[in-house]
Amino acid sequence: MDLRDSPEDASFRAEARSWLESNLTGEFALARGLGHAGSQHEGRDLRTAWERHLGSAGWTCVGWPEQWGGRGATMSQQVIWNEEYARADGPARIGVMGEGLIGPTLIAYGTDEQKRRFLEPIRRGTEMWCQGYSEPNAGSDLASVQTRAVRDGDEWVLSGQKVWTSYAQWSEWCFVVCRTDPEAPRHKGLSYLLVPMDQPGIEVRPIRQIMGTSEFNEVFFDGARTSSDMVVGEVNDGWRVALATLAFERGAGLLGDILQFRRQLDHVMETAQKNGRSADPVMRQRVASMWGRLFVLRLNVLRSLTGIDGPAASPQASIAKLFWSNWHRDLGELALDVEGNEATVLGPETGDRGSYPLTEAQRIFLFTRADTIYGGSNEIQRNIIGERVLGLPPEPKAASR
Repeated sequence: MDLRDSPEDASFRAEARSWLESNLTGEFALARGLGHAGSQHEGRDLRTAWERHLGSAGWTCVGWPEQWGGRGATMSQQVIWNEEYARADGPARIGVMGEGLIGPTLIAYGTDEQKRRFLEPIRRGTEMWCQGYSEPNAGSDLASVQTRAVRDGDEWVLSGQKVWTSYAQWSEWCFVVCRTDPEAPRHKGLSYLLVPMDQPGIEVRPIRQIMGTSEFNEVFFDGARTSSDMVVGEVNDGWRVALATLAFERGAGLLGDILQFRRQLDHVMETAQKNGRSADPVMRQRVASMWGRLFVLRLNVLRSLTGIDGPAASPQASIAKLFWSNWHRDLGELALDVEGNEATVLGPETGDRGSYPLTEAQRIFLFTRADTIYGGSNEIQRNIIGERVLGLPPEPKAASR
């Protein structure tokens, strides 16, 4: 695996780096570093303006086909853009659900009318999306969803509940996996609907998290409606489309996340040097182990980025998810151990951080407890690896109806 940039990629990297340095200035200089894990509520208005600035300059949706407003960037160029964006300390993207999840899904499975309606507002950063997958009794086991949609003339009428819905309180649209044939077993009878959020019959209740913030939400559908032509793919074939969305979720953006992880690890190492804990050989070994594991993670992700061909993420994506989520959780524990007794004291007031101030180490520790749950829990990832990679017998499951 040759990790060096080709001449074309080197030129693309120079262009991306130059643009970011020239534009993360003035008003947008204040956006640097805002809104990352555990602080997604920060600077929403400024980050929305930045999203639209990115769109107007052609720096959103770089991997989309040029036909739909993208740059048609290769996978290596998508990696470069995400790495340079993280290196420039760009704010967390407001439009990540649209650009990274529903947009590619529509390009692959949507009708021409759906593409014309939704792709350009996503690219411009003028419409935000949320994901209606998880339910109180259907988290990693997505096939158990019970939210229903019933056809009523030219509309679908939805009833049910979704949970852990990131950004629902700020979104104009939601892509919802729901049951349109209640008599069909599990994976059958599911459809993938596009639902407007600003309407009677939808209630969004923010969930207060351990950090005092509320990026996640409960969403209740009680007679909410969407047009009959807002089905992506075929009616009762939503499972295939939903898996495609999950596949798009685990792409080049993870390389940008890894650079953010490296930034957090650097902060931990700097703290250890300042407070003298770097002199402890056990602590030095823990830090060295974290650095080595992160290096291996990056190489494995680069090796697995061969593009997405088909409706499901490769089993290797589960290996990466299991690897990075446990690494990040371990970093949170290391961060507190490096701070020592100071880790038990709240941090200074720093503005828009939620209901109480936290240090960087405290935020990493608290937020990363969820890393091994969302996006498919560790248990689910191990099942996928065992069954699809190692060929082990499947875990016993309850009989389908």
